[in-house]
Amino acid sequence: MTQQPDILCIGSVLWDIIGRSAIVMQQGSDVPGRITRLPGGVAMNIAMTLARFGLRPAVLTAIGRDAAGDELVADCARLGVETGFAYRSDDLPTDQYMAIEGANGLIAAIADAHSLEAAGDKILRPLADGSLGSAQAPWAGMIALDGNLTVHLLAEIAGSALFAAADLRVAPASPGKAERLVPLMGHERAVLYVNLDEARLIGHDDYTSAPAAAEGLLARGAARVLVTDGGRSCADGARGLGVIVDAPPRVLVTRVTGAGDTFMAAHIVAERRGAERAEALRAAIRAAATYVSGEQPE
Repeated sequence: MTQQPDILCIGSVLWDIIGRSAIVMQQGSDVPGRITRLPGGVAMNIAMTLARFGLRPAVLTAIGRDAAGDELVADCARLGVETGFAYRSDDLPTDQYMAIEGANGLIAAIADAHSLEAAGDKILRPLADGSLGSAQAPWAGMIALDGNLTVHLLAEIAGSALFAAADLRVAPASPGKAERLVPLMGHERAVLYVNLDEARLIGHDDYTSAPAAAEGLLARGAARVLVTDGGRSCADGARGLGVIVDAPPRVLVTRVTGAGDTFMAAHIVAERRGAERAEALRAAIRAAATYVSGEQPE
């Protein structure tokens, strides 16, 4: 029997294929390095981190009934991530993501999340059919939602009774998909997690820092927003409570893919444990710094 989860992670669960090199790279570089294949996707990265912190996350996503999908489900179980509520498609392949990282950071990436987009609202069925909730008794716990869903589906979620009682934590999948989150800007229970580039796209403004971006997004109607900016100051802005700021420690950067998801997951865990805003922001920054240094956050 599928155990009731502590938190739902809605969005992309796929295979990450990451090529990393310790050499500074430019367009056209051909260098030695390592290539890994591991479970990934924004929702999965968040879920894996939550599981490491001792929570029971479940993913609402689309996974193919192909060999890659079966292997992915098995790995999710090993990592403590529940897939029993996921939509398993007979005719859609399991999604994948490919990235190249050098000593100078992310060089390029391609996200093939077409199956998740094609599945549409089928991934939300457990929230409506009584498995996890219904329109009359909606899920009242935390939900981590990622921007790999379509603009149409995100707009539906913004006004859906199925999400009316949830503590909704929202992250874009990438700067290229950041504007998909605009329909959720006015959601009274939504907390947005964005980096500075994503904040600029959502706010249609050239913010110069994370604190400035947090102020700007609050002015545009966001209830709460957390903005990161790599190794520079991060900000937490909340309507009526203003903006607080903290800065990450200096660390040697060995990886970047998944850092934002780690920040978000660590912040969620800290707030679940009752941490105040400043304490939760500091915990999230520490976890992300530990992650990019090549270690696992604890």
